[in-house]
Amino acid sequence: MTATLVTPQASAPRIATLLLVDDTPENLTVLAELLAPSYRVLVANSGPRALHLVLSEPNVDMILLDVMMPGMDGYGVLAKLKENPATAHVPVIFVTAMTAVEEEQRGFDLGAVDYITKPIRPPIVLARVKAQLELKEARDWLKNKNEVLEAEVEARLAEILLIQDVSIHALARLAETRDPETGNHIRRTQSYVRTLATRLRTHPGFSDLLRADYIDQLAKSAPLHDIGKVGIPDQILLKPGKLTPTEWEIMKTHARLGSDAIEQAERDAVKPVAFLAIAKQIAHWHHEKWDGSGYPDALAGDAIPIPARLMALADVFDALISRRVYKPPMPYEQAREIIVGDRGRHFDPDVVDAFLGVFGEFVAIAERYRDAASA
Repeated sequence: MTATLVTPQASAPRIATLLLVDDTPENLTVLAELLAPSYRVLVANSGPRALHLVLSEPNVDMILLDVMMPGMDGYGVLAKLKENPATAHVPVIFVTAMTAVEEEQRGFDLGAVDYITKPIRPPIVLARVKAQLELKEARDWLKNKNEVLEAEVEARLAEILLIQDVSIHALARLAETRDPETGNHIRRTQSYVRTLATRLRTHPGFSDLLRADYIDQLAKSAPLHDIGKVGIPDQILLKPGKLTPTEWEIMKTHARLGSDAIEQAERDAVKPVAFLAIAKQIAHWHHEKWDGSGYPDALAGDAIPIPARLMALADVFDALISRRVYKPPMPYEQAREIIVGDRGRHFDPDVVDAFLGVFGEFVAIAERYRDAASA
């Protein structure tokens, strides 16, 4: 028996589609004649045919399914429907002559929504079909509402993150305005840090920390590494020549000034903000050196937080390849050799090794965000 379509007698803006499945033609005819005046009706005389129809007719709203059929019985059909995400949501009412409680329980356990016993009683069939369709409509409405709300939440979250990123860059640019030679330094160092972190994420000494979400937060915080420079007097920050020992001591305070400012922002926040904690580490300790000769706290080795170690290399590399009033930009290869020469002294040896592995990416980043003055 091939599938047939029984056209409903009255049209409506949205007519529910029912699939009737039974291996007995007489049963299909009785059900189809009962339901066709109110619904769009499809019929199938076997389990495999029913599965084919429900996939080719994606708008099936409900299935009335006979249990006892040769080959694949109703339980088998229902199990297949539930296995497929495309059909798992379609409500199934079993239509059967079996009345044992155990059989009904088996059907409900498999996911059937109701049972109708044979011989069918038209008022009961119509009432139960209507009730289950109304439930489905309510579920679909809630699902659609939830999807809309989720989309709105995602859009709002994206907007908040964009505002957050813009605010971070605005603060970083504030430091830049007082040190105009930095140019695209923020973008370059941010990209260098992300590249190093991504390279090191599988390294045994870094993998516990450098998860994908942490790397995102790390890259977000990197632009704030020199925010403390806003607290350095112009005559020192903008001095074109070499600083005196006293001026240099004042310049070095920018690390702690930046850290203190970020710590104040943390205290003002309603709840902890992950990227601020990382930004504070970077601002405070990105001038520390692996051998303990850096500032402000003379930390050494693993005592230096990982974010600060990454920024230390990124910051120095960018300074070497950038033009300053007191020096021309250095060729990339020469900067690389200086970094390698300071392996184990200024820089974490593992970070230097990672840098060598991604040196080509560093060069590409430097070219992408190249300052006009360096061209």
